[in-house]
Amino acid sequence: MEETLTTILEEEEEQEITDQPMPDVPQNPNSLASDSQSESESDSDSEDESQQKVELQTLETELSSNPSNYDSHVQYIRLLRKMGEIEKLRQAREAMSLLFPLTPSMWQDWAKDEASLATTQPEAVAAIEKLYERGVFDYLSVSLWYDYLTFVQEYDPMVRDCLPAGISKARNLFERALTAAGLHVTEGIKLWEAYRTFEQAILLTIDESDIQAKEKQNQRIRTLFHRQLSVPLVNMKSTLQAYKAWEVEQGKVLDVESSDLDGISSHVVTAYQKALEGYNARVHLEEQISRQDISDSERLQQFVIYLKFEESSGDPARVQVLYERAIADFPIASDLWLDYTRYLDKTLKVGNVVREVYSRATKNCPWVGELWVRYLLCLERGRASEEELAAVFEKSLQCTFSTIDEYYDLFLTRADGLRRRFSFTGEVGNYSIIRETFQNASDYLSQHLKNTEGLVRLHGYWARLELNLGKDLNAARGVWESLLKICGSMLEAWKGYIAMEIEAGHTNEARSIYKRCYSKRFVGTGSEDICHSWLRFEREYGTLEDFDHAVQKVTPRLEELQLFRLQQELKSTDERENSSKKKAREKRRPGSDLTQEQSPAKRQKDAAQNPKKAYGKDKAHELHLVETNEVEEMNAKIDNENSRNEQMKDNYGKQQMKDSTPGKTKVYKDQCTAFVSNINLKANSEDIRKFFSDVGGVTAIRIPQDKFTGKSRGLAYVDFSDDAHLAAAVEKNKQMLLGKRVSIARSNPNRNKKDNSHSDGQREHVHGADHSSTAGGSATQKHRVDNVPIKGKNTFAVPRAVVKPLGWTANEPKTEEGDEKPKSNDEFRKMFIKK
Repeated sequence: MEETLTTILEEEEEQEITDQPMPDVPQNPNSLASDSQSESESDSDSEDESQQKVELQTLETELSSNPSNYDSHVQYIRLLRKMGEIEKLRQAREAMSLLFPLTPSMWQDWAKDEASLATTQPEAVAAIEKLYERGVFDYLSVSLWYDYLTFVQEYDPMVRDCLPAGISKARNLFERALTAAGLHVTEGIKLWEAYRTFEQAILLTIDESDIQAKEKQNQRIRTLFHRQLSVPLVNMKSTLQAYKAWEVEQGKVLDVESSDLDGISSHVVTAYQKALEGYNARVHLEEQISRQDISDSERLQQFVIYLKFEESSGDPARVQVLYERAIADFPIASDLWLDYTRYLDKTLKVGNVVREVYSRATKNCPWVGELWVRYLLCLERGRASEEELAAVFEKSLQCTFSTIDEYYDLFLTRADGLRRRFSFTGEVGNYSIIRETFQNASDYLSQHLKNTEGLVRLHGYWARLELNLGKDLNAARGVWESLLKICGSMLEAWKGYIAMEIEAGHTNEARSIYKRCYSKRFVGTGSEDICHSWLRFEREYGTLEDFDHAVQKVTPRLEELQLFRLQQELKSTDERENSSKKKAREKRRPGSDLTQEQSPAKRQKDAAQNPKKAYGKDKAHELHLVETNEVEEMNAKIDNENSRNEQMKDNYGKQQMKDSTPGKTKVYKDQCTAFVSNINLKANSEDIRKFFSDVGGVTAIRIPQDKFTGKSRGLAYVDFSDDAHLAAAVEKNKQMLLGKRVSIARSNPNRNKKDNSHSDGQREHVHGADHSSTAGGSATQKHRVDNVPIKGKNTFAVPRAVVKPLGWTANEPKTEEGDEKPKSNDEFRKMFIKK
């Protein structure tokens, strides 16, 4: 059997098989060379065989650890087929078909391999027919249907001998093939022609004397021609000529060479012309979906356009065939499956066709929760058994969906179906199935939907069914109590519990729940709402004593909540005011920086020209009347902010040396570092290393991550062995990395430190001047007071020695004539009078 399979593989690969001479029987004088060549080929074959065994073991290990690896399954089957391992090959194909739908070519290979091994026994023929049946179920394939029909005609004895049972079997199979793929515009003609050929072969087996049987068979062939001519297919004119030629053989007078329709019945002509118009309307669309020079996404879009055209035409059979063609080319396009199933639900609603499509859809796209939900609804419409519904539901829970909402919808759909079957049909006789479904839903969803309205609705639904269908009040209360353990901070959970007790007429139990929750803190105004709700409840259901008791309990709570709200509002107001003040200070910051950057002589001149500005810079600790120098505070804040930013930057990108003594500049070990930004968030260290592989010299790569999400920040620090490699790396600036244009620059961690040291130097100069003025005499003190402006507008408490007369210019540079004297009031008047 292995030799037969190997022969098939060799024929498929179109390898020539030649006879090799025996080593011990020389055929020519070059026998020694032939022997050495045979030995080398034998060694090569042994090496290939050992390599195949290693590869086989690797694939088996991979599939045992990850059975859902589609590519590994395909490689494993291909290798086993090449090695001729028949039993392992069967097992591998069966294992893959349980997880994935096989492609038409894989089914064809499987059927051919099995047919080459045994076709003489009826059991083997039946087994191969089952393989073909499984194959045509997965995807639409005209070639697979054609192989199936050919196999049955060749290997089924009853069909081959044209026995009545065999003929009936073949005709049913041909009709199924035409229903599935007979409307395929470009390939369906193969099935029509094969069907006509089969019927014509049967005609030849009928005895010439049996005129009635021959006429009946001719009518079958004629009907096939008429059916084919009414379908938009390729080569319709050649089909018309073939029909006319066949009619001529039957004795009719027709012009076979001409394309006119003279002599053909009117209904055939009408159907043919309509089909020809339909074909001409679809030629352009067929060309678009058959193009090989466009991408897959563009081809899929062309299929969508074609589908809209067919849907507008109003022929469900043609729409279904086109959907099948699209799915065969794009089997994992989930939107395509969703549209297909939605169309079938709208047009067919029930039936095995829709059920089979949903089965295939969930097998191709098991990660789409909506497909499983609609599959369950389809089974329920089709009156499927509880066993089948339960099996599909359990299978869906084994899939991995993208969102927790998909699991939520799946559980609710299952619960809805059980409720309907229990309430209206009585098919679910035991309520425990419904309880078990809700319990599983709660166990699975609670950890993901904690404190959400969805979880409250689920438990409310469950509790209502326990009360109405299960007739178990304690079980319904247990559902709410279990929910309160998970969502006790949600007002909706308490209200739902109370509403159930009120509907059941249990006012005392509802009152006790109010007493448990009125003092709890809920989100927003929930605390006030539950208090007012309790008062309304007592007004409508309780006695006067109950109402007074509720008022006594609720009133202090409402006062407490009102005070808390007032405090929160005041706090919010203060925060807004502080925020506005902070923004105002930030707006003044550029002017302060500018003052710091001015030279001492310039600041003295500005202070003399602007007395208000000068008065605003005196020292507070000495006068005890004004605040600390605001400029120094602003600079200190800026320096601290820069230090924090630089520290955060160094934590990600630099290895910082500890300071040996206070006041010394921090030293970094590495200075050959590139700072890379605008990196794709999916990029890792290996991608960055490959990006700089042409540069070389990479010693380390650091990718900063967000401390909250743990994801990449789109930045990286790359250390190089020397400056030459770093310079070459910087030259790659603005090149593409994983679809994004990255920015590369030389990292300079000492940049901000130079700015900080400059600011520190200025502050040291100012503080040094203050210290010396304090140690010196009154002259020095006077100099300090003149140079440091006083803050604020009021100067009534400032010593008279500090407040200078109007026009005082002692701080200005001296002229050659000496110090300038203060101007009198008359002199100032003359200065401001226009001449």
